[in-house]
Amino acid sequence: MSQLTHYTTNFKKRKFPIVLITDQVSNAPNIGSLFRISDAFGVEKIIFCGENIPVFGRRMTKTARATEKVVPFEIQEDIHSVISQLQQEQYTIISLEITKNSQSVHTIDFSKFERIALVVGDENFGVNPETIYESALVVHIDMFGQNSSMNVVQATNIVLYEITKQQILAK
Repeated sequence: MSQLTHYTTNFKKRKFPIVLITDQVSNAPNIGSLFRISDAFGVEKIIFCGENIPVFGRRMTKTARATEKVVPFEIQEDIHSVISQLQQEQYTIISLEITKNSQSVHTIDFSKFERIALVVGDENFGVNPETIYESALVVHIDMFGQNSSMNVVQATNIVLYEITKQQILAK
């Protein structure tokens, strides 16, 4: 059995009504990886929020592997105006963060949301408290080890997988 390539897989290309919002994510390899997984999971757009976001550069493009050319994106300084605009466009704002009131990603029925804006946070401090307050829902990933955090890219992978899986199964 031979391994398939990018050109020989039979995956059906599709877009999901998901916007990925980054809250001060500034590590170039993480940004490149977010482009890659956004392409893999059919995210309609990424909005990078914050200052000095290194969306271009060798470290980012090396990790992105040309997906920055196919995933629409924009850079905005103010995350709160982005969230306000997406709320007006009927997106459900969901933040990925561990809080006292966050719910396990495995307990949420994501198929009931028509449009989702998933907010992921800064590599060191997570999603800022004001953004959490603006969110309709805050979800976390259950972890069973000693550590209580996960790399932003790996965490985003898990949540996007769960969202798209449920949306596919609901159709």
